[in-house]
Amino acid sequence: MLAPPDAPEIDAASAERWALALRVVAVLAGNPAGVGGVLLRARPGPVRDLWGAALGQVAHVRRLPASADGEALDGGLDLTATLAAGRPVTRRGLLAELGDGPGVGVLLVPMAERLAPALAARLASALDDDGPLLVLFDESLDDGEDRVSPALADRLAIHLDLSRVRLPMAALLSGAAIPSPAPAPVGDPTPVDDAVTALATAAVQLGIASIRAPIQAQRVAHALARIDGRSAIANPDLEGAAALVLGPRARQVPQPDEPETAESEPPPEPPPPSDNNDAGDESENESPQDLTDMVVEAAETALPPGLLDALANGIAFKAPAGGSSGAKLRTLTSGRPAGVRAGAPGRGARLALIETIKAAAPWQKLRGARDDGRLSIRHDDLRIRRYVARAQSTTVFAVDASGSAAFARLSEAKGAIELLLAQAYVKRAEVALVAFRGQDAAVTLPPTRSLARAKKELAALAGGGGTPIAAGLDLARWVAEAERARGRTPLIVILTDGRANVGGDATRSPHEAALASARALGATGIASVFIDCSARPRPEGAALAAALGARFVALPRLDAKAVVAAVNSATVRG
Repeated sequence: MLAPPDAPEIDAASAERWALALRVVAVLAGNPAGVGGVLLRARPGPVRDLWGAALGQVAHVRRLPASADGEALDGGLDLTATLAAGRPVTRRGLLAELGDGPGVGVLLVPMAERLAPALAARLASALDDDGPLLVLFDESLDDGEDRVSPALADRLAIHLDLSRVRLPMAALLSGAAIPSPAPAPVGDPTPVDDAVTALATAAVQLGIASIRAPIQAQRVAHALARIDGRSAIANPDLEGAAALVLGPRARQVPQPDEPETAESEPPPEPPPPSDNNDAGDESENESPQDLTDMVVEAAETALPPGLLDALANGIAFKAPAGGSSGAKLRTLTSGRPAGVRAGAPGRGARLALIETIKAAAPWQKLRGARDDGRLSIRHDDLRIRRYVARAQSTTVFAVDASGSAAFARLSEAKGAIELLLAQAYVKRAEVALVAFRGQDAAVTLPPTRSLARAKKELAALAGGGGTPIAAGLDLARWVAEAERARGRTPLIVILTDGRANVGGDATRSPHEAALASARALGATGIASVFIDCSARPRPEGAALAAALGARFVALPRLDAKAVVAAVNSATVRG
């Protein structure tokens, strides 16, 4: 028998998260209107399987096949029946089956981060039309290249992260019974007066831009209240809704209020005590600000991974977008299947046999029977498969190796290169280094995926001298264009203080030469990130970033992890 969430074998954080996950199952069992479903972030494993089994006990769950298309959702031509009957015969789709089936219908979508855009749009439309509940399994890595469709995720009220939940392995492997839903949390059951205002204010403080979030949080709070037998929202319901809806969507951490100065007016004296019982009751009620603070504190227990690290490094947080991954390329020969289109096979294009037969089957009576009994296939019936492949990427570091700060810049650049190379196997990425100092620039590390080669080449890298930013940008552009010619997606990361003092001529200053080189690089359309690593950033760095069309990041306290965070959060223009 699996230990309950408060068993000593489970750590406190896992116990709290697992209890919340079981309450989500109870929420879905009630089929609340407007909730949409759950975005569950968890890798395949016994914890996710156990949660799915618990959901299967209270709802009718259908799994979306990995090869499903629009016909699987909405229904379409039944090929076998059509060929047998000689006339078009349709079959029902999953959405119709779940809508008409008994009990609560739930469509479970594994590997939701790989869902085709057209299929994600159809599921979002089904949610808008009050379709069945959705449960999306997000199996993407923290630095992965694929993410769940934002439009679809925004329509799912509950976002739950079980990736860090640890349950007793002995009980999981023994096939223990599914635990019953967790008991109601302990809290004040007194109904709150203005839950909507508290949720909306907390959403603003957490940096949530979507207007759906506070509305969905109110619906989830009502559902939690119904589970506990309450007709109105109470404090425990607000805390649960904040942890399930607002916390995972947070994009910033609310700043504490500044303390009042000594010059502020002293607080007014409290009124004399009154014998009126009603006045005493009013004094016990929470103020709107106290209610909002409680909601924010509950939401902070479910902040998305990477938010605090991004804020600590001075980088605006957004959902990971795989900045160092290559651009997506449509192809007819290899990659991930991405549907079919009309066309004739050849030159590497592959025939989609089943789709071709589906296109030809309804026309067989009109075309007449063939003497050999075979289907009549015409050129317009032919369908070929489409694929989506991700181009390999190359991150080119252009590092200022001049001046007194050269040692710090180079050491952190070396650390960032080693961290990125550790990810290179997963992303098929390469890293190169261009160092500029003195009068010119040099390719210190050619594009490589080898960590051993990188360490060997970087070991003897020296610094000092002038700052020829123009030469460094020109050479970085040359390396990036060569990589693009190889079919790769380049990203240039410039680390400098932006103060050029070498590279000018009689007609222009070194800074003007650097601006000209930056504009030339920006005109190529190659994505870039400009990291100003000076102790006190000056306008020169921002001007260079603007000329490049690059994302500007000020990192006065430069470190390798902050550089990698800036690279991973950059959006590659395809």
